[in-house]
Amino acid sequence: MDIEFVRSRFIKHFDGKTGNIYASPGRINLIGEHTDYNGGFVFPGAVDKGMMCEIRPNGTDTIQAYSIDLKDRVEFKVDDPNGPRASWARYIYGVVQEMRKLGVDVKGFNTAFAGDVPLGAGMSSSAALESCFAFAINDLFADNRISKWDLVLVGQATEHKYCGVKCGIMDQFASVFGKSGCLMRLDCRSREFEYFPFMPEGYKLVLLDSVVKHELAGSPYNDRRNSCENVVKHIAAKHPEGKFETLRDCTWEQLEEVKAEVGEEDYRRAKFVLGEKDRVLAVCEALNEGDYETVGQKMYETHEGLSKDYEVSCEELDYLNDIAKENGVTGSRIMGGGFGGCTINLVKANIYDKFIADAKAKFAAKYGHEPKVYDVVIGDGSRKIC
Repeated sequence: MDIEFVRSRFIKHFDGKTGNIYASPGRINLIGEHTDYNGGFVFPGAVDKGMMCEIRPNGTDTIQAYSIDLKDRVEFKVDDPNGPRASWARYIYGVVQEMRKLGVDVKGFNTAFAGDVPLGAGMSSSAALESCFAFAINDLFADNRISKWDLVLVGQATEHKYCGVKCGIMDQFASVFGKSGCLMRLDCRSREFEYFPFMPEGYKLVLLDSVVKHELAGSPYNDRRNSCENVVKHIAAKHPEGKFETLRDCTWEQLEEVKAEVGEEDYRRAKFVLGEKDRVLAVCEALNEGDYETVGQKMYETHEGLSKDYEVSCEELDYLNDIAKENGVTGSRIMGGGFGGCTINLVKANIYDKFIADAKAKFAAKYGHEPKVYDVVIGDGSRKIC
């Protein structure tokens, strides 16, 4: 992201004065999809693409926000009970309201922001935006007394209450806690996490963007969460002696007990989540041993589950996954919430060029456009630039 470009837009659209510049990254997730809101494990990392904002208190009770990418401007009062209608501005509004609930005396400010996270690619541009403003507000109005974990929860609450997505905590966690050169295994139930150095010699991580856009707000994403919660409810009813908050608390045997009651669709979705929990732990063990073949095998298993059981893939993503198999790519799967976006691919360096050329040619022949290619560079989390 070009700092001078963001600063030039900020100066142009406001009073000519400069403020502070902050940045937060998007993320990739090697494995562990749709497990965060089920209390399971995820294995994300921050990337070198994200959101950047310049922000300066303006001495009023009004927030003036300019989206550089959308060329759109919105104003709203800090204590506005309803907030702006523009969907992008509701992320900023939600962060402001949630920070105020933590006792932060947020004042009016001017801000301009831009991002280089590919929109709709499953790299969580929304979490990058939330984390960027939560970090900035914490620095400007709270003397950084709000903990990093609370900033993560501010972002999650913003999605839930103001944007209509009942997401877990993985995206915001990766954006806030990211560390260059490291992936992170996060236990979404206990919030314990561990950094894993990730610089696989002889391999590359690359995203292939289908350029099929997805919209997570509303039914597709939330329906799957409801399926998981329904299974937990039925298991809890059969085992009143236990404590069942999410699928993380449930066993394979307990899932089989309620199969007939919850219906085939909910059963298959829960089956995927329990399998994914096991796959994340297997990948962590394999990485510790330098066993990238097992890592890749688990990635392919995840794609199969996301496509057939969780049903969040699409024709274009399945086709990219098939091309990866044909080219001998070590591992490939859909990444992100689904319904479009990217595949993430673990590719041996010596076949990388051939794979990319083949994927571009075959995809373009079938769908009329090439997939976009993003090499993954693991970067740092939320930070103040200047």
